[in-house]
Amino acid sequence: MRDPLPSYPGYALRRAANATAAELASRLGQVGLRQSDVSVLILVAENPGITASAVGRALDIQRANMVPLLKRIEDAGLIAREPIDGKSRGLDLTETGRERLAQGRRVVEAFEAELIERVPVEHRAHLLPALEALWR
Repeated sequence: MRDPLPSYPGYALRRAANATAAELASRLGQVGLRQSDVSVLILVAENPGITASAVGRALDIQRANMVPLLKRIEDAGLIAREPIDGKSRGLDLTETGRERLAQGRRVVEAFEAELIERVPVEHRAHLLPALEALWR
C-alpha cells in the first residue's frame, strides 16, 4: 500500500506526538503520575505561590479541565493551596509533592535523553527551535 500521509508535516508531527506521549505516559504510570501531573508539579516547583489560573494559562489547559486536575493532585497530597491575598490562593508543593516530582523528573529526563538520541545528530540542535516555532 502506498501511504502519502507521512509526507504531510502536520500528520507526521501528530503521529510523533501521539507515539511519544503514549510512551511517556506508560513510564510515568509506573511511578503513579501522569504527564499533566508532572507538568503542573514542575511549574509549581519553579514558581512557588503560582495561581491555578496562571498554571492553566502556561499549560494551555481550560479552567474546566484544570479544576479536576488540581483536585486530583491536591487529594494525592502533592500540592497545597496557600492564601496570597484576600481571595487568591497560590499553589505550593508539599514534601510528598517534592518527592514525587523528583521521581517524575527522573523518568522525564531519561525519556527525553532517549528521545533526542533517536534524532539524527545533525538535526538535534534544530529540533527544539523548529518545534517551538510551530506552537509559539
